[in-house]
Order: sequence, then structure tokens, then C-alpha cells
Amino acid sequence: MCYSLYLSTDSSQDLSGENSELICFQKETIADPFRSMLENERQWYVASRSGCSCTFRHLFSTGLGFSEPEDWYKEDETEIAATKSFIKIVRRLVEKGQKVDCIDAWYGAVKEDIVEMRVNLKDMADEQFRFFENHHFIFSHGD
Repeated sequence: MCYSLYLSTDSSQDLSGENSELICFQKETIADPFRSMLENERQWYVASRSGCSCTFRHLFSTGLGFSEPEDWYKEDETEIAATKSFIKIVRRLVEKGQKVDCIDAWYGAVKEDIVEMRVNLKDMADEQFRFFENHHFIFSHGD
């Protein structure tokens, strides 16, 4: 499996300053179709501890929605921690009034595969966030 996670923002913050053993923001040229789909000028590739974007919380389908980890569905603790780290950074930016969106794409995805999803972080705990394959997340904070 191989996921790619791309983030864009209007914030001038150097997100590589947020890098840790769980998450790595890399400023690089993002190939189309994803570059043109992102809404903001400053664009980042977001890697996880694996070097790609695979070791975040991912689901193929939105059927289970956003939710905290459940005992009946085992998830890797480092994937949970990495995803929490990601959404905390996004939340901080959005709460400051910055625009943020991201695309979580499966290897080989094309523009037509990507589904837009608006995510209001106001009523969502960090533990509930997870990525859905081939989705374009547009974040807000109750606006």
C-alpha cells in the first residue's frame, strides 16, 4: 500500500519546524493533478515515520466516519499518534484563521478519484480524526 498526503495552507509558517519522529513536512514540488486541486499557495508533502504517508490512520471508506479508536478495530498506536500530531497542527493553523486543506491519495489515483470533504474541527476531538482514501479535506473551525 502507498498513500500520499499533500497539504496546502495560506500560512507563511515553515511547517518543517513541526517535524518529529512521527510526521515530516517536506516542501517540494507536488505533481498534478494534486497540485492544481489544492486550494492554497504554500504546499507540503506530509510523510509519516515510514517515509511515505502510509503510517497515519486511513480507511478506504467513509462508512465508519470519524471516531476514536475502538477495541474491536485494532490500529497501530504510532499511526494514531502520528494522525493526532497532524490534526493538532492543522487545528492550530485553522484556529488562527489560516486556510488549510489536504489530499489523501492512494498510489495511482487520478483527479476524478478524489472526493471533497469539508471538515469542521470545532466539534471534533483530535482522537476522532482519520484520513479517508482519495479524499480532499477542507478544514474549518465552525465558520
